[in-house]
Amino acid sequence: MWFVLIVITYPWRNVTFYTTPRSWIPAAALFSIGIWIYAQSGRSFTASCLGGLPELRRQQGQQQLITTGIRSRVRHPVYLAHLCEMLAWSLGTGLAVCYALTLFAVVSGALMLRQEDAELEQRFGDDYRRYKNGVPALLPRLWPTSRPS
Repeated sequence: MWFVLIVITYPWRNVTFYTTPRSWIPAAALFSIGIWIYAQSGRSFTASCLGGLPELRRQQGQQQLITTGIRSRVRHPVYLAHLCEMLAWSLGTGLAVCYALTLFAVVSGALMLRQEDAELEQRFGDDYRRYKNGVPALLPRLWPTSRPS
């Protein structure tokens, strides 16, 4: 996949919307936020859970819906971290290809979020539906609120 993306985007590798060192200031902030979100995402999850192994090996072991930590504020923190990192590269470089890839990631990510929500709803049932109704998918709630029981 990476090779295909490189081949497709190669002709536009030097097309920029702007070039300024100041653009790396907000980019650095977004990189930092993304790294922090990645770290928070791994707190209640093992590496195999983050990698999706439970979905491939459903019959092995009990699965648990995690709704604490960062997941009490956003349902899909890894997607949010990816978005922060991609926006950081786009803002920092000003490259048209980075913006195009970020747009592609937003569109494909929206589809993936819907599929993941449907799969989690099927796996965890009413518990996930309640969680889904109380916690935003991608744009985090900054302050805690009481969740419906």
